[in-house]
Amino acid sequence: MNKIVIAVDGPAGAGKSTVAKKIADKLNILYIDTGAMYRAVTLNIIKNNIDLKDDESIQRLLENIEITLKGEKIYLNQKDVSKKIRSTEVNRLVSPVSAMPIVREKLVKLQRDMASLNSVIMDGRDIGTNVLKNADVKIYLTASIDERAKRRYLEMKEKGIAADLDLDAVKKDIIMRDKIDSERTLNPLKKAEDAIIVETTDKSIDEVVNEIIDIVNKEI
Repeated sequence: MNKIVIAVDGPAGAGKSTVAKKIADKLNILYIDTGAMYRAVTLNIIKNNIDLKDDESIQRLLENIEITLKGEKIYLNQKDVSKKIRSTEVNRLVSPVSAMPIVREKLVKLQRDMASLNSVIMDGRDIGTNVLKNADVKIYLTASIDERAKRRYLEMKEKGIAADLDLDAVKKDIIMRDKIDSERTLNPLKKAEDAIIVETTDKSIDEVVNEIIDIVNKEI
């Protein structure tokens, strides 16, 4: 396969990361979890007790931050934080942190650099509309709010980080994240005009993966 760039966007819990990882494996290309990158920044802000209104301190933190992706693991300043970035506190703050222009500028540059050097599949909220506007294939994954909440709750439970949550709380958190992501001033969550919608409610992971690979094969 020649160099290919695939952009996958969609709201929280639509299945972006799970699906993108499997596609990356099947096509033997690099998977870039942009959401995990924003979570790593959020975790670093929390660890350093920085107020979200303190732009100067956040800017200094970003100048020295090191984020590395190795398979399904993410490293923050050379430490594996794959589990810590899925904590309840990170969940609560990741959307407002992701909306910060200084944070987005830093991470978008890192993401574009990765895509310029490799065949990639990248998922997030504004990949097709902003980060990779010239992607070869753009996919917009979606699912019902109830389905997305159930998926996120089961994911957190499986990772041992949902002990203090119930399904209704997870649903409320997703609704709030949808609102923040879609209403933020800078590059809000929306479908790119040339993106193909893939509805994932009531579909298995393999069904969605195969559907997207069929799309990729038709588009390239």
